[in-house]
Amino acid sequence: MTLPQRFKGIALFTPGGDLIYCVDPSKQGRWHLHLCATLQEILDLPESPHFLVPCYTATIDHWLDPRTQKIRTFAEAYPVVMRHQALLNTIFGTGELVWQQSPWQEGLCDRMVLATYRSSFPQLWQDHDLVVRLDPDVPAPLYYPPVALAQQVQPKTQGYVLRLFVAGHGPSTERILQNLHQLLEQHLGQPYTLKVIDVFTHPEQAEANQVSATPTLLKVWPHPIRRIIGDLDNVEKILQMLGTAE
Repeated sequence: MTLPQRFKGIALFTPGGDLIYCVDPSKQGRWHLHLCATLQEILDLPESPHFLVPCYTATIDHWLDPRTQKIRTFAEAYPVVMRHQALLNTIFGTGELVWQQSPWQEGLCDRMVLATYRSSFPQLWQDHDLVVRLDPDVPAPLYYPPVALAQQVQPKTQGYVLRLFVAGHGPSTERILQNLHQLLEQHLGQPYTLKVIDVFTHPEQAEANQVSATPTLLKVWPHPIRRIIGDLDNVEKILQMLGTAE
């Protein structure tokens, strides 16, 4: 994808290495809040992870110098994400640019303080292999497998976020999970996350997602939201819900 000549880019990482970013040619949007909100949606977080800002961010500005009429680049990243410079250069098309390190702000990016969020946001410390672009002109985020992105040889694909609501973890649940994983691996061919939620343990999540019976398979992303209640042995019905049926 060709990037505009002038733009501002913001990248937000998770402690586990997932990435969500945006490219804003107008330079008008306050994208940190949008990135946090989308990360909450994709990883099914209990609330927006604002504590990642600014410690896990990187920013880049492609701007026109009025004196020389040439494009200049200013790029900086916080210390904990400096190791991702190669990935940042790939998504922002900046070659082998050496990023500047943002000044460390004592009291704002204390590693021990940030670690206290781990018990409430365990998904952020896991690596889901997500590289997500949130674009003002595209209604749905674009998902890129990191290896393909780095090699720039595979087309972009859209990822899936699924939730499976079950009642307990007995033999019936194990059979459903086994069949569902097999189906997804055989037919999707795209990145996906599947979160299993026990309604006995987390009734509040069942209520929030308007789940009244189990098992229920919920497709959260991409929109529109779809669900299947009860019959998860019907392969064709599941593929139609996912939009992959021929």
